Amino acid sequence: MKKINKLAVLFLGCLMLLGLTGCGGSSDGKTHLTFQIWDVAQRDGMQAVADAYTAQHPDVVIEVQVTSWSEYWTKLEASAISNQMPDIFWMHTNEILKYADYGMLADVTDLYADESATYYEDHFSEVSRSNSQGSDGRMYGVPKDKDTVCLVYNREMFDAAGVAYPDENWTWDDLIAASQQIYDATGKYGYMAYGDDQLGYWNFVYQNGGYILAEDNITGGFTQPATMEAMSVYIGFQKEDWCPDQNYFAETSPGTAFFSEQGAMFFEGNWNLLNEMLNYPDMQGKWDVAVLPKCPNPQSGDGRATISNGLSYATSARGKNREIALDVLRFFGSEEGQRIQGESGAAIPAYNGLEDTWIGVFDQFDFKLNVQKCVDMFEYGVQSVNNAYRSVWKSKVNDELLRIYSGKVSLEEGLAHMQEYVDTAALDD
Repeated sequence: MKKINKLAVLFLGCLMLLGLTGCGGSSDGKTHLTFQIWDVAQRDGMQAVADAYTAQHPDVVIEVQVTSWSEYWTKLEASAISNQMPDIFWMHTNEILKYADYGMLADVTDLYADESATYYEDHFSEVSRSNSQGSDGRMYGVPKDKDTVCLVYNREMFDAAGVAYPDENWTWDDLIAASQQIYDATGKYGYMAYGDDQLGYWNFVYQNGGYILAEDNITGGFTQPATMEAMSVYIGFQKEDWCPDQNYFAETSPGTAFFSEQGAMFFEGNWNLLNEMLNYPDMQGKWDVAVLPKCPNPQSGDGRATISNGLSYATSARGKNREIALDVLRFFGSEEGQRIQGESGAAIPAYNGLEDTWIGVFDQFDFKLNVQKCVDMFEYGVQSVNNAYRSVWKSKVNDELLRIYSGKVSLEEGLAHMQEYVDTAALDD
């Protein structure tokens, strides 16, 4: 029996026991709720949203708990098996199908039914809604935030090479030309093409009209011509002097290289920008952000795409404090709750129309990043790739990508293997 099925069986077995859950009432007469997240940089923002709720409900106490990314999922799976899940927790697109499809998450489709039958459609984008749904199309999370991938660049290196800063008209050709000019003028790397999916080749694939998953959300697209062409371009960057190879990235992340001024450009998620402004004060004024360069001759479409993802707030399907937790989620997904999140700088609110709350957080700096560009790209955002079997094929695909980079397999052979891993994942489940 595979891991996911074992998890489901154990979870369902636990439901037949006494239904033990996490924290509940205490000696002070209040209901104490646990709220688990994985990003310490968002702790204060999440506490601000929680405090706004408890200010209106003084009989409730919400404790924000932070763990690392890997520990988070280990603990959440263990708590699901023992029916002791946190009262409130973040859910990621990588995991939501597993937890939702096996009945571990509360169905929040009708959470706002008394307010509006179309609340989610009225206030959240299709991508945000899809990020919060199970395979049955029902809502198992309240959309929390949304994001895009942007181009981060070093202004001083561009100036030194006499290259104009990236703008909306930039294409892959401009990215390549600028990288070569910067390398020739400064000896520093140009665009650092990290072998990542969301922060790397996925963007190129969709810009060229290719895809990683077909419309059936089961079949892969790695052997589709537009995908193969985009992958060839992206993987081919490491052959250039201006781009580090993957051995370099095994020791040094693109962000680390960029902020130590070893390279001029990399792809970054907007969720990291505020932290980078705070953590690298000496770099303020030296760098900025732009929209992603577009494909110059896409096989279909207009050449523009950025991978867009987002988290959701969730609660257990059978938690002891389920009704109160659902009320908290209702507040977290309200305009007020989402505004507080945005103004805290935690993330771009998923709630449409509140993007400026996050943009305004950057006004605190003497040099303001052009983060409006991150918001502009929502117009052509592509939902982050995911299906119910991604946990089966993700590591295999990543390993095969490194085999292509290292020359152990040809591009065509490696992509054929990646296609097979995705197509057969359902059989291996």
